[in-house]
Amino acid sequence: MKINDYFGIKYPFIQGGMANIATGEFAAAVSNSGGLGLIGAGGMNSEELRENIRKCRSLTENPFGVNLMLMHPEADEMAEVIVDENVKIVTTGAGSPGKYMEKWKCAGITVIPVVSSVALAKRMERIGADMIIAEGTESGGHVGEMTTMTLVVQVSDAVKIPVIAAGGIADGRQLAAAYMLGACGVQLGTCLITSVECPVHEAYKQAIINSKDNGTVVTGRINGTPVRILKNSMSREYIKREKEGADKMELEKYTLGSLRRAVFDGDVKSGSLMAGQVSGQIDRIKNLKEIFEDLDKVCRDTIKNAGDLIYGN
Repeated sequence: MKINDYFGIKYPFIQGGMANIATGEFAAAVSNSGGLGLIGAGGMNSEELRENIRKCRSLTENPFGVNLMLMHPEADEMAEVIVDENVKIVTTGAGSPGKYMEKWKCAGITVIPVVSSVALAKRMERIGADMIIAEGTESGGHVGEMTTMTLVVQVSDAVKIPVIAAGGIADGRQLAAAYMLGACGVQLGTCLITSVECPVHEAYKQAIINSKDNGTVVTGRINGTPVRILKNSMSREYIKREKEGADKMELEKYTLGSLRRAVFDGDVKSGSLMAGQVSGQIDRIKNLKEIFEDLDKVCRDTIKNAGDLIYGN
């Protein structure tokens, strides 16, 4: 079963819970366009999360969810807000949702952790996750080591619950490949940042559009906090100092508030422009409806013509 059938939505697409980007209004726009919108709690406090949930509900009658970053200092309060506001879908990252699982399940919530390894996927299945998002290192933001091509197939073989692919997907051919690897849907991030409806600064969108195939880099690999962003002055200086042995405290001066500067101020030089490796594929701003329709059509055409592509008939 594809996730669109499970959730009762048009397309098997989940929008990534991007901190400072995934507002209630944006999540509603995604849901109204046929995907599953998510409110990213990472850039909010608990009351702002509540306001965004209510805003989203006022703008769409379609399903939507919340992404909860479990390292957030207000994660416990946010977990309660999710129940209080009758949210029915939650994705989680940066930790285990185990301590919330019983209460969430009693409230009828579908829980979908994001994982970057087979071991973590198995653990999430054991504690009661309903689905898994297997996110490869091609994605923007916080990343693991495994690629989507290797991770999704191994996670699909290791667990019995549905697997959603994430990382490196912005084209119908990549969507078709995700299905072949065993995924029942995909999570999209970077290709949605450049949508008309996305609330990021236009300079951020243009930076993605102007990016080349090798236009991203991972900062923080050495210090154990890997984050994929577009190459700019900040990323070059960060990596230079990291290689020279700078400690986390010194490196934090480059990243503190840098995502907000990129999102809200359009600071493309010293801001943290989180984006995946698909940036090099994106060449223009499109509305969400067009993005989803293009993904779906190219995927269907690719699968239909797969025999000819493989066997040359």
